Amino acid sequence: MVRVIGRRLLQSVPMLLFISVVCFALIKFAPGDPVQAFVTPNMNPEDVERMRHSLGLDLPGYVQYLIWLKNVVIGNFGFSLINHRPVLAQIVERIPATAGLMGSSIVVALLLAIPLGMLAAANRNRWVDKLLNMISYIGISIPSFWFAMLLIYIFAIELHLLPSMGMRTIGMSSTWDILKHGILPCIVLSFSHISIYIRYIRSNTIGQLKEDYVQIQYAFGSTKRQILFRHVLKNVLLPIITLLGLSLPDLIAGAIITETVFSWPGMGSLGITAVFGFDYPIIMGITLFSSLLLIVGNLLADVLYSVVDPRIKVAK
Repeated sequence: MVRVIGRRLLQSVPMLLFISVVCFALIKFAPGDPVQAFVTPNMNPEDVERMRHSLGLDLPGYVQYLIWLKNVVIGNFGFSLINHRPVLAQIVERIPATAGLMGSSIVVALLLAIPLGMLAAANRNRWVDKLLNMISYIGISIPSFWFAMLLIYIFAIELHLLPSMGMRTIGMSSTWDILKHGILPCIVLSFSHISIYIRYIRSNTIGQLKEDYVQIQYAFGSTKRQILFRHVLKNVLLPIITLLGLSLPDLIAGAIITETVFSWPGMGSLGITAVFGFDYPIIMGITLFSSLLLIVGNLLADVLYSVVDPRIKVAK
């Protein structure tokens, strides 16, 4: 197992290198100039060029990339072009907020989707199944930013039940205050994944209910509830591990949109601010960390799958 993990980590190095090349090229081809953020109406062209030289933006694109790559290898992700703070420090500051939001949304999605998906399968083609299918189609179809604004209008503006932005109320540092601020972003981020997981669990449960071991349990006198939660559930949960790894890209993309709408102080809102400000070092740093998170997440999913399913161990 250790050799497999080490080999997967080594294989991720060229993938990260390729991602960094593509991202750097897209940044350079994109319209806009970060120097314009510092230009004033009274500034001479010589001062503008001097500033461009001090930032290293007058060098050829491939030279800029090689300099950036050399610094990253030694752990230096550079400084922000906007606030001149270290890129790594800003990302590390935002990781807990993003990790907390993504982690809570995954937990909520699984806790709701597993029983609801099995309930839909157990009541196939009945009103419960049709209702859950309709909710799932809605969750898959609606845009997350529209759903976020709808929740803000209902729960923050009309009902005044929950805060609409930020992670903390000014002057308050309680855990309950953080939880209240995180309820709406967590609902938005988890709703679409709940819908996907419900459909997936429903389909797998229906397939498992047709297997021979289910009929044998019926012959032994087991109830439908006992069969679902003692036998079928174990077989249904195995593919969910792989589905979690595959849903990480959508989860990160959704976190960027959700954090922007709710002004959640995570990596997503930092990345959007960097894009609008042409802050290239921040964009590259967040892209690299997001890619690394995806690779590690898929690796953990594969490892966990092999731990849970003994047949994979035997095959290896």
